[in-house]
Amino acid sequence: MHILVTGGNGFLGKAIIKRLLNAGHTVRSFNRRASPILTALGVECITGDLLNKPALLKATEGVEAIFHVAAKAGIWGSYRSYFDPNVLGTRNLLAAAQATSVPYFIHTSTASVVFNGQPLVQANEALPYGRKWLCAYARTKALSEKEVLAENGKRDLLTLALRPHLIWGPEDPHLFPRLVQRAQQNSLIQIGNGQNWVDLTHVDNVAHAHLQALQALQSGKGQGKAYFITQNEPVPLWPWINSFLKAIGLSPVRKKMAQKTGYALGSLLEALHRPLPFLGEPSLTRFLALELALDHTFSTAAAAQDLDYHPILSFAEGMEERTHYWKHYLSSR
Repeated sequence: MHILVTGGNGFLGKAIIKRLLNAGHTVRSFNRRASPILTALGVECITGDLLNKPALLKATEGVEAIFHVAAKAGIWGSYRSYFDPNVLGTRNLLAAAQATSVPYFIHTSTASVVFNGQPLVQANEALPYGRKWLCAYARTKALSEKEVLAENGKRDLLTLALRPHLIWGPEDPHLFPRLVQRAQQNSLIQIGNGQNWVDLTHVDNVAHAHLQALQALQSGKGQGKAYFITQNEPVPLWPWINSFLKAIGLSPVRKKMAQKTGYALGSLLEALHRPLPFLGEPSLTRFLALELALDHTFSTAAAAQDLDYHPILSFAEGMEERTHYWKHYLSSR
Protein backbone atom coordinates (compact mmCIF):
# COMPACT_ATOMS: atom_id res chain seq x y z
CA MET A 1 0.00 0.00 0.00
CA HIS A 2 0.96 3.63 -0.45
CA ILE A 3 0.74 5.17 3.03
CA LEU A 4 1.09 8.71 4.37
CA VAL A 5 2.52 9.33 7.84
CA THR A 6 2.22 12.85 9.23
CA GLY A 7 4.96 13.74 11.66
CA GLY A 8 7.13 10.99 10.23
CA ASN A 9 10.25 12.77 11.39
CA GLY A 10 9.22 12.46 15.04
CA PHE A 11 9.83 9.78 17.66
CA LEU A 12 6.72 7.68 17.00
CA GLY A 13 6.44 8.61 13.34
CA LYS A 14 9.86 7.16 12.53
CA ALA A 15 9.04 3.94 14.35
CA ILE A 16 5.83 3.55 12.36
CA ILE A 17 7.58 4.28 9.07
CA LYS A 18 10.28 1.69 9.74
CA ARG A 19 7.64 -0.97 10.42
CA LEU A 20 5.71 0.01 7.31
CA LEU A 21 8.84 -0.23 5.15
CA ASN A 22 9.72 -3.61 6.67
CA ALA A 23 6.21 -4.79 5.79
CA GLY A 24 6.75 -3.80 2.16
CA HIS A 25 4.64 -0.64 2.01
CA THR A 26 5.54 2.51 0.11
CA VAL A 27 5.68 5.47 2.49
CA ARG A 28 5.24 9.21 2.15
CA SER A 29 5.96 11.49 5.12
CA PHE A 30 4.54 14.95 5.77
CA ASN A 31 6.87 17.02 7.95
CA ARG A 32 7.50 20.64 8.80
CA ARG A 33 11.17 20.20 7.87
CA ALA A 34 13.13 18.11 5.40
CA SER A 35 14.39 14.76 6.70
CA PRO A 36 17.58 13.38 5.14
CA ILE A 37 17.24 10.29 7.34
CA LEU A 38 13.80 9.41 5.95
CA THR A 39 14.87 10.26 2.41
CA ALA A 40 17.80 7.86 2.77
CA LEU A 41 15.34 5.14 3.74
CA GLY A 42 13.45 5.66 0.49
CA VAL A 43 10.59 7.67 1.99
CA GLU A 44 9.02 10.39 -0.11
CA CYS A 45 9.05 13.53 2.04
CA ILE A 46 6.71 16.46 1.60
CA THR A 47 7.32 19.51 3.76
CA GLY A 48 4.49 21.66 4.96
CA ASP A 49 2.30 22.72 7.82
CA LEU A 50 -1.01 21.18 8.89
CA LEU A 51 -2.62 24.57 8.36
CA ASN A 52 -1.48 24.60 4.70
CA LYS A 53 -4.43 23.08 2.85
CA PRO A 54 -2.78 22.92 -0.62
CA ALA A 55 0.22 21.09 0.89
CA LEU A 56 -2.11 18.59 2.55
CA LEU A 57 -3.94 17.94 -0.71
CA LYS A 58 -0.58 17.22 -2.34
CA ALA A 59 0.41 14.94 0.55
CA THR A 60 -2.79 12.90 0.48
CA GLU A 61 -3.07 12.53 -3.29
CA GLY A 62 -2.77 8.89 -4.32
CA VAL A 63 -2.28 7.38 -0.85
CA GLU A 64 -4.38 4.49 0.42
CA ALA A 65 -4.10 5.11 4.16
CA ILE A 66 -3.08 7.87 6.55
CA PHE A 67 -1.40 7.59 9.94
CA HIS A 68 -1.94 11.00 11.52
CA VAL A 69 0.82 11.22 14.11
CA ALA A 70 1.79 14.89 13.90
CA ALA A 71 0.67 17.05 16.83
CA LYS A 72 1.92 19.63 19.28
CA ALA A 73 2.68 17.71 22.48
CA GLY A 74 3.67 18.84 25.95
CA ILE A 75 1.91 20.22 29.00
CA TRP A 76 2.64 23.93 28.72
CA GLY A 77 1.78 26.63 26.21
CA SER A 78 -1.11 28.80 25.07
CA TYR A 79 -4.37 27.16 24.12
CA ARG A 80 -4.10 28.62 20.61
CA SER A 81 -0.64 27.12 20.08
CA TYR A 82 -2.20 23.67 20.64
CA PHE A 83 -5.58 24.25 19.02
CA ASP A 84 -4.20 25.28 15.63
CA PRO A 85 -2.08 22.18 14.87
CA ASN A 86 -4.05 19.63 16.89
CA VAL A 87 -7.63 20.59 16.00
CA LEU A 88 -7.52 22.79 12.90
CA GLY A 89 -4.65 20.73 11.47
CA THR A 90 -6.51 17.47 11.97
CA ARG A 91 -9.67 19.00 10.50
CA ASN A 92 -7.70 20.11 7.43
CA LEU A 93 -6.15 16.66 7.01
CA LEU A 94 -9.53 14.97 7.25
CA ALA A 95 -10.89 17.28 4.55
CA ALA A 96 -7.89 16.59 2.32
CA ALA A 97 -8.27 12.84 2.84
CA GLN A 98 -11.91 12.98 1.80
CA ALA A 99 -11.17 15.24 -1.17
CA THR A 100 -8.55 12.81 -2.49
CA SER A 101 -10.59 9.68 -1.68
CA VAL A 102 -8.28 8.14 0.93
CA PRO A 103 -10.09 5.10 2.38
CA TYR A 104 -8.37 4.68 5.79
CA PHE A 105 -7.42 7.18 8.51
CA ILE A 106 -5.70 6.14 11.78
CA HIS A 107 -5.37 8.95 14.31
CA THR A 108 -2.76 8.97 17.08
CA SER A 109 -4.58 10.26 20.14
CA THR A 110 -3.62 9.97 23.83
CA ALA A 111 -4.94 8.31 26.96
CA SER A 112 -5.08 11.79 28.50
CA VAL A 113 -8.33 12.52 26.64
CA VAL A 114 -10.23 10.82 29.48
CA PHE A 115 -8.24 12.26 32.38
CA ASN A 116 -10.60 13.88 34.87
CA GLY A 117 -8.28 14.55 37.80
CA GLN A 118 -9.08 11.22 39.45
CA PRO A 119 -7.16 7.91 39.58
CA LEU A 120 -7.58 5.71 36.51
CA VAL A 121 -7.34 1.98 37.25
CA GLN A 122 -7.67 -0.37 34.27
CA ALA A 123 -9.75 2.33 32.59
CA ASN A 124 -11.58 1.26 29.45
CA GLU A 125 -13.18 2.96 26.47
CA ALA A 126 -16.54 3.36 28.23
CA LEU A 127 -15.08 6.36 30.09
CA PRO A 128 -16.31 9.75 28.86
CA TYR A 129 -13.96 12.45 27.70
CA GLY A 130 -12.47 14.60 30.43
CA ARG A 131 -14.09 17.89 31.41
CA LYS A 132 -11.79 19.55 33.93
CA TRP A 133 -8.94 20.22 31.55
CA LEU A 134 -5.62 21.06 33.18
CA CYS A 135 -3.56 21.38 30.00
CA ALA A 136 -4.27 22.43 26.43
CA TYR A 137 -2.68 19.31 24.98
CA ALA A 138 -5.21 16.89 26.48
CA ARG A 139 -8.14 19.16 25.68
CA THR A 140 -7.20 19.70 22.03
CA LYS A 141 -6.39 16.03 21.51
CA ALA A 142 -9.87 15.16 22.81
CA LEU A 143 -11.42 17.64 20.38
CA SER A 144 -9.43 16.29 17.44
CA GLU A 145 -10.20 12.67 18.34
CA LYS A 146 -13.92 13.46 18.43
CA GLU A 147 -13.75 14.99 14.97
CA VAL A 148 -11.81 12.05 13.54
CA LEU A 149 -14.30 9.51 14.87
CA ALA A 150 -17.27 11.63 13.78
CA GLU A 151 -16.01 11.53 10.18
CA ASN A 152 -16.05 7.74 10.05
CA GLY A 153 -18.09 6.55 7.08
CA LYS A 154 -18.41 9.99 5.49
CA ARG A 155 -17.32 10.14 1.86
CA ASP A 156 -16.11 6.54 2.19
CA LEU A 157 -13.45 7.42 4.78
CA LEU A 158 -13.03 4.89 7.60
CA THR A 159 -11.43 6.23 10.78
CA LEU A 160 -10.01 4.87 14.04
CA ALA A 161 -8.10 6.42 16.96
CA LEU A 162 -5.40 4.96 19.19
CA ARG A 163 -4.73 6.21 22.73
CA PRO A 164 -1.19 5.26 23.79
CA HIS A 165 0.05 6.20 27.26
CA LEU A 166 3.57 7.45 28.07
CA ILE A 167 5.52 6.34 25.00
CA TRP A 168 9.18 5.50 25.60
CA GLY A 169 12.06 3.73 23.89
CA PRO A 170 15.10 4.50 21.70
CA GLU A 171 15.26 8.15 20.59
CA ASP A 172 12.67 9.09 23.22
CA PRO A 173 12.91 12.91 23.40
CA HIS A 174 10.77 13.37 26.50
CA LEU A 175 10.32 10.78 29.25
CA PHE A 176 13.79 9.37 29.96
CA PRO A 177 15.83 12.48 29.05
CA ARG A 178 13.76 14.63 31.44
CA LEU A 179 13.91 11.99 34.14
CA VAL A 180 17.68 11.72 33.93
CA GLN A 181 18.19 15.49 33.70
CA ARG A 182 16.11 16.19 36.79
CA ALA A 183 17.80 13.39 38.70
CA GLN A 184 21.19 14.89 37.88
CA GLN A 185 19.95 18.27 39.07
CA ASN A 186 18.53 16.71 42.25
CA SER A 187 15.19 18.31 41.40
CA LEU A 188 13.02 15.20 41.31
CA ILE A 189 10.30 15.21 43.95
CA GLN A 190 7.96 12.33 44.72
CA ILE A 191 4.41 13.66 44.57
CA GLY A 192 1.88 11.69 46.60
CA ASN A 193 2.35 8.56 48.69
CA GLY A 194 4.50 6.78 46.10
CA GLN A 195 2.09 3.87 45.73
CA ASN A 196 0.55 4.81 42.38
CA TRP A 197 0.80 2.50 39.37
CA VAL A 198 1.19 3.67 35.78
CA ASP A 199 1.19 2.17 32.30
CA LEU A 200 4.06 3.00 29.98
CA THR A 201 4.21 1.88 26.35
CA HIS A 202 7.30 1.09 24.33
CA VAL A 203 7.39 2.88 20.99
CA ASP A 204 7.71 -0.41 19.10
CA ASN A 205 4.45 -1.61 20.62
CA VAL A 206 2.69 1.64 19.72
CA ALA A 207 3.98 1.42 16.15
CA HIS A 208 2.83 -2.20 15.98
CA ALA A 209 -0.63 -1.14 17.19
CA HIS A 210 -0.90 1.32 14.30
CA LEU A 211 -0.30 -1.38 11.72
CA GLN A 212 -2.77 -3.64 13.49
CA ALA A 213 -5.33 -0.82 13.39
CA LEU A 214 -4.97 -0.52 9.63
CA GLN A 215 -5.51 -4.26 9.20
CA ALA A 216 -8.58 -4.04 11.42
CA LEU A 217 -10.11 -1.24 9.34
CA GLN A 218 -9.44 -3.21 6.19
CA SER A 219 -11.27 -6.20 7.65
CA GLY A 220 -14.26 -4.14 8.79
CA LYS A 221 -13.35 -3.81 12.49
CA GLY A 222 -12.81 -0.80 14.74
CA GLN A 223 -14.52 1.73 12.51
CA GLY A 224 -15.25 4.98 14.33
CA LYS A 225 -13.78 3.71 17.61
CA ALA A 226 -10.91 4.63 19.93
CA TYR A 227 -8.61 2.17 21.71
CA PHE A 228 -6.21 2.39 24.65
CA ILE A 229 -2.73 1.08 23.88
CA THR A 230 -0.27 0.20 26.65
CA GLN A 231 2.52 -2.19 27.55
CA ASN A 232 0.04 -4.32 29.54
CA GLU A 233 2.62 -4.30 32.33
CA PRO A 234 1.85 -1.43 34.73
CA VAL A 235 4.63 -0.49 37.16
CA PRO A 236 4.67 1.21 40.57
CA LEU A 237 5.88 4.61 39.38
CA TRP A 238 8.25 5.75 42.12
CA PRO A 239 9.88 2.39 42.92
CA TRP A 240 10.40 1.93 39.17
CA ILE A 241 11.99 5.39 38.86
CA ASN A 242 14.31 4.70 41.78
CA SER A 243 15.32 1.28 40.48
CA PHE A 244 16.17 2.79 37.09
CA LEU A 245 18.18 5.64 38.61
CA LYS A 246 20.11 3.18 40.78
CA ALA A 247 20.84 0.99 37.76
CA ILE A 248 22.43 3.88 35.85
CA GLY A 249 24.40 5.15 38.85
CA LEU A 250 22.23 8.08 39.97
CA SER A 251 20.79 8.77 43.39
CA PRO A 252 17.20 7.76 44.15
CA VAL A 253 14.48 10.32 44.76
CA ARG A 254 14.46 11.39 48.41
CA LYS A 255 12.35 14.54 48.36
CA LYS A 256 8.64 14.03 48.92
CA MET A 257 5.55 16.20 48.67
CA ALA A 258 1.90 15.54 49.42
CA GLN A 259 -0.46 15.44 46.45
CA LYS A 260 -2.41 18.48 47.64
CA THR A 261 0.79 20.43 48.17
CA GLY A 262 2.06 19.50 44.71
CA TYR A 263 -1.22 20.52 43.11
CA ALA A 264 -1.21 23.86 44.95
CA LEU A 265 2.41 24.51 44.01
CA GLY A 266 1.66 23.66 40.38
CA SER A 267 -1.23 26.12 40.41
CA LEU A 268 1.00 28.85 41.86
CA LEU A 269 3.78 28.27 39.33
CA GLU A 270 1.28 28.33 36.47
CA ALA A 271 -0.05 31.67 37.69
CA LEU A 272 3.48 33.07 37.84
CA HIS A 273 4.61 31.75 34.46
CA ARG A 274 1.48 32.41 32.40
CA PRO A 275 1.87 36.22 32.14
CA LEU A 276 5.66 35.94 31.78
CA PRO A 277 6.42 33.74 28.76
CA PHE A 278 10.16 34.35 29.04
CA LEU A 279 10.15 32.20 32.19
CA GLY A 280 9.38 29.17 30.04
CA GLU A 281 7.66 26.02 31.28
CA PRO A 282 7.04 25.72 35.04
CA SER A 283 8.93 22.95 36.83
CA LEU A 284 5.55 21.70 38.08
CA THR A 285 1.96 22.14 36.89
CA ARG A 286 -1.37 20.89 38.23
CA PHE A 287 -1.58 18.33 35.44
CA LEU A 288 1.94 17.05 36.08
CA ALA A 289 1.36 16.88 39.84
CA LEU A 290 -1.65 14.62 39.36
CA GLU A 291 0.11 12.54 36.71
CA LEU A 292 2.91 11.87 39.19
CA ALA A 293 0.64 11.15 42.15
CA LEU A 294 -2.30 9.14 40.79
CA ASP A 295 -2.83 5.71 39.27
CA HIS A 296 -2.92 5.72 35.47
CA THR A 297 -3.55 2.23 34.14
CA PHE A 298 -5.66 1.23 31.15
CA SER A 299 -7.26 -1.91 29.80
CA THR A 300 -6.29 -3.00 26.29
CA ALA A 301 -8.97 -5.71 26.14
CA ALA A 302 -10.84 -3.90 23.38
CA ALA A 303 -7.68 -3.45 21.32
CA ALA A 304 -6.84 -7.13 21.78
CA GLN A 305 -10.30 -8.17 20.64
CA ASP A 306 -10.83 -5.81 17.72
CA LEU A 307 -7.28 -5.10 16.56
CA ASP A 308 -5.56 -8.29 17.68
CA TYR A 309 -3.13 -6.03 19.53
CA HIS A 310 -0.66 -7.69 21.86
CA PRO A 311 2.68 -6.12 22.86
CA ILE A 312 5.56 -7.47 20.81
CA LEU A 313 8.27 -6.23 23.19
CA SER A 314 8.17 -6.83 26.93
CA PHE A 315 8.79 -4.16 29.52
CA ALA A 316 11.91 -5.98 30.73
CA GLU A 317 13.36 -6.13 27.21
CA GLY A 318 12.77 -2.45 26.63
CA MET A 319 14.18 -1.47 30.02
CA GLU A 320 17.32 -3.53 29.46
CA GLU A 321 18.03 -1.52 26.32
CA ARG A 322 17.24 1.83 27.98
CA THR A 323 19.33 1.05 31.06
CA HIS A 324 22.29 -0.03 28.92
CA TYR A 325 21.99 3.13 26.80
CA TRP A 326 21.88 5.54 29.73
CA LYS A 327 24.69 3.80 31.63
CA HIS A 328 26.89 4.06 28.53
CA TYR A 329 25.82 7.65 27.82
CA LEU A 330 26.48 8.91 31.34
CA SER A 331 29.81 7.07 31.67
CA SER A 332 31.08 8.52 28.38
CA ARG A 333 30.47 12.13 29.32
